Amino acid sequence: MTTLAITGGTGFVGSRLIATAIEAGHKVRALTRREQAAREGIEWIAGDLNGTPALARLCEGADAVIHVAGVVNAPDRAGFAAGNIDGTRNMIDAAKGAGVARFVHVSSLAAREPGMSYYGWSKAEGDALVEASGLDWTIVHPPAIYGPGDMEMLELFKLAKRGLALLPPGGRLSVIEVGDLARLLLALALTDNVKQHLDADDGAEGGWSHKDFGRAIGTATGKRVAAIALPRMILMAGAHLDRLVRGKGAKLTPDRVAYFCHEDWVIDPARRPSSNLWQPQVVTEEGLAATAAWYRAQGLL
Repeated sequence: MTTLAITGGTGFVGSRLIATAIEAGHKVRALTRREQAAREGIEWIAGDLNGTPALARLCEGADAVIHVAGVVNAPDRAGFAAGNIDGTRNMIDAAKGAGVARFVHVSSLAAREPGMSYYGWSKAEGDALVEASGLDWTIVHPPAIYGPGDMEMLELFKLAKRGLALLPPGGRLSVIEVGDLARLLLALALTDNVKQHLDADDGAEGGWSHKDFGRAIGTATGKRVAAIALPRMILMAGAHLDRLVRGKGAKLTPDRVAYFCHEDWVIDPARRPSSNLWQPQVVTEEGLAATAAWYRAQGLL
């Protein structure tokens, strides 16, 4: 039985990863800032990425660390730095202190364009820390992640239900379903002596145009949508309005607009994992339908 130390375990990706690991018979130790219900196969460690004693307990006796936690939305550069740079540094130190060699780090495609957004910059800086750590590391760069449990794409599904897909101007993207990503992260945690950067997606060569992906979301909601590309200026105005209305809870921020409007968020096919390690199993159209069904079951759509 393998013991895995997981950060971000209460989030969208981390919770699916934990379920996948437990189902496969592994023992999980996971970090949490809030009290969690007892569950067979998992030991919850109270604390956060700033708490050195908690991180030491998290890593003690673990066979591998899977560092999922990160900040995807923050009001300023300092917020991204605290979560994605300082937090990663603290996890590396904890892993080394506990003698855990295997370190799987969840980054983002945004890291390849660090000058475009604070988010991308912070993820690139975190990647650099992992590379220099001396650990047996693998860095995974997921594209847009979707699936049951995701709250980031909910607004897109709500718009699609109204027959609309409001899109960035032009461009293409890759996507991956959360269960497929969880399987990859688990496979990597069980693989030794691999120092590499990996990109993973649904297997669609050349990715999706924003228009086609918007229409696919429409199909998942049972609607034929009108796909409308919005100029960057309009999206930026929307970001400022969202900040006025929802404050720190705003989903559309100027930082997000900056990388939403980039024309190429398609993975590098040369960085796909080897097929004998992992292959995507979820067909995106089916995954989007399952996501829409989950939203309906929760009364969200």
